[in-house]
Amino acid sequence: MNHIQRPTSINVLANLPSNLPNELFTTLLEADQFRIERIVSHGHASPEDFWYDQDQNEWVLVLKGAAKLQFEDNIMTLNAGEFVNIPAHTKHRVAWITVDEPTIWLAIYYGDAK
Repeated sequence: MNHIQRPTSINVLANLPSNLPNELFTTLLEADQFRIERIVSHGHASPEDFWYDQDQNEWVLVLKGAAKLQFEDNIMTLNAGEFVNIPAHTKHRVAWITVDEPTIWLAIYYGDAK
């Protein structure tokens, strides 16, 4: 007998921890060459000498809060409701995150993880 899984809903703005010593990464959905994560940051910027250099493309949306992403040649401010698509192997880092409230990101990673 086939078991049918019923759809469920999750509020990505709910269940935020009150104490967040590190960024919180939660995988919401994962499939072949595709992953959706909720990322919760509260003043967590990347270390000065750290750069992300990912094998997959990353589409990221700020749902709440604000952040500054630094690329090798510029800095981009993202406020709630704004998104950016970051091609694979584009070096970037989080230069600044709001400290007075959590910043909640929705990140979609897609494409070959070469």
